[in-house]
Amino acid sequence: MGFPKTPLIIGQGLAGTCLGWEFVRRGIAFHITDSGEGGSTRVAAGLINPITGKNFEPSWRIAEFYPKAIGFYRWLEAELSEKIWHPLPILRLASSEKEWSKISAKLDLPEVSQWLGAGSEITNGFLCGVELLGGGWLDTRKFLEFSAARFHDLGLWADSGNTRIRCEGAAGLIAGGMGEHRCAKGEILTVRADWKESHIRIGFGGWLIPIGGGCFRIGSTYDWNRLDETPTSVGLERITAIATSLGGGDFEVIAHIAGIRPIIRRSKPLVGIDGSGDWVFNGLGSKGTLYAPGIAEMLADWILDGTCPSPEFVFPSPFS
Repeated sequence: MGFPKTPLIIGQGLAGTCLGWEFVRRGIAFHITDSGEGGSTRVAAGLINPITGKNFEPSWRIAEFYPKAIGFYRWLEAELSEKIWHPLPILRLASSEKEWSKISAKLDLPEVSQWLGAGSEITNGFLCGVELLGGGWLDTRKFLEFSAARFHDLGLWADSGNTRIRCEGAAGLIAGGMGEHRCAKGEILTVRADWKESHIRIGFGGWLIPIGGGCFRIGSTYDWNRLDETPTSVGLERITAIATSLGGGDFEVIAHIAGIRPIIRRSKPLVGIDGSGDWVFNGLGSKGTLYAPGIAEMLADWILDGTCPSPEFVFPSPFS
């Protein structure tokens, strides 16, 4: 395929930053540029949850991507001398017999039981709860800011290169070039409260993440129609209900933010070459913290060594 002398990464969100560090690890010179207009990573919760969804199933290909993600974030912490990955067990709560039946029916499956802990704390009137190990959250803002500073120190910030790699997130999907998308706006609250900080809590269609110092992040909403980064009263009402259910009614709202998740059909990340000949890396969606490091490694192998990944990761995708 031919080695690009100086790849240019367009977009310093989760995808572009992970790819940049993958090049750094391999000693590859590159440039990176960013519009500075925001992006979902700057407001994302950075949550990793091994067993997800209403049906209580392991995250897609977690056995492959989880160790890559955790290894990458721990490596980067050493590289930056900063704490960015915060492991915390998850308390998955069920509010009805129907919901609990879906959870309890899968507790003995090997792919689920390997993540189970011993905790079973119940809170705020939930029917049942189960503890999951392996969870945690990435401090996405610190991840971006300290990476940007290091890229600057290494002289990598520029807007020219021999091969363009578009890591433009939701903005790139909405602008077109990768076909149909399912981008969704999400809103998040940061609150201060006197709640327990021992677990991430998931239930009532949302999540609550302790971020230290008596502060918590709570979310999230999905809006497929109004794709902007403006917080809404409807979003505030919904997340307030989640906060009250998972934490309690006594809290102080510190911040209310919104972002747009970059989602392609089937909610799977894709890499490849678009119609203009540019490489693309997009579609990380709401689980980008889990998948970005592994996909970045996969894309670097393809660009640098010509090792094409499995077709399910390749744009244009046969699954689109």
